[in-house]
Amino acid sequence: MTDVPLSERHGQGRGCVITRRACFCASHRYWLPELSSDENAACFGLCALSPGHGHNYELIVSMAGELNADGMVLNLSEVKHAIRSEVTEQLDFRFLNDVWPEFDLSNSEGCLPTTEALARIIWDRLIPHLPLVAIRLYEHQGLWADYLGDAMDAYLTIRTHFAAAHRLARAELSKEENERIYGKCARPHGHGHNYLLDVTVRGEVNPRTGMVCDLVALQNLVNDLVVEPFDHTFLNKDVSHFASCVPTAENIALHISDCLVTPIREIGAHLHKVRLQESPNNAAEVYAEAPKLESMPEALQAVAAN
Repeated sequence: MTDVPLSERHGQGRGCVITRRACFCASHRYWLPELSSDENAACFGLCALSPGHGHNYELIVSMAGELNADGMVLNLSEVKHAIRSEVTEQLDFRFLNDVWPEFDLSNSEGCLPTTEALARIIWDRLIPHLPLVAIRLYEHQGLWADYLGDAMDAYLTIRTHFAAAHRLARAELSKEENERIYGKCARPHGHGHNYLLDVTVRGEVNPRTGMVCDLVALQNLVNDLVVEPFDHTFLNKDVSHFASCVPTAENIALHISDCLVTPIREIGAHLHKVRLQESPNNAAEVYAEAPKLESMPEALQAVAAN
């Protein structure tokens, strides 16, 4: 250690991304005063019901910087204080519609406190205090939003699941060749998985509704185009695409992406990513936005494990 220059000890000067987790409980209601009761119900479904509904929110704050002489990007006590004072103390056990001026709907610039709008506004409140690279906000384990500081753009992810069986084998190969390539997965009667599917869309947060897209429409698309056709099937035989395509996790994710990209564009968003988890040990990710591959993801990778 004595041979290492003092300025380089403890990683000083090297870059690192750190994350901090915080939680708060809050309620909200989706209701626009310029719409009638019927219009609000049509737009927001059960979320329009009075007096609102609540969530246990989980916030992941990602920050980047160079390590200091103490081996830290930031003093965690200062990080905790900033998140608590600027966010969680103000939101915990509150009705979000009434908390921050950004959600004041009597103002024409006010918006609904959706997950994606809330993630963006949390960024705005923390960026003067912390070197942010990403904010992830979980409304629950099946719905979360990411914001990377890119103007009004945000990422919204929904999670769902389906159960299906498959067999990994190529018709033109012998039994021995298929077993050499696919191992036990080539057995003739197949095997099953409980698949977890994450669909991430990107779009501009609407300045009034606070939404990247119509959440109910997105959920219906994924259900109608993927879950219903795939659930409780033997993929090789029941889904025509896989009659001639080996249904690996990678190929299933690719096919799901191909099925969703145009319908999602038609509801006003862009399909960003499909992630298909086949088992606790195996998952495949497909990015539908090739130009975004390089820009994206160090920030989201920093929060992906959370």
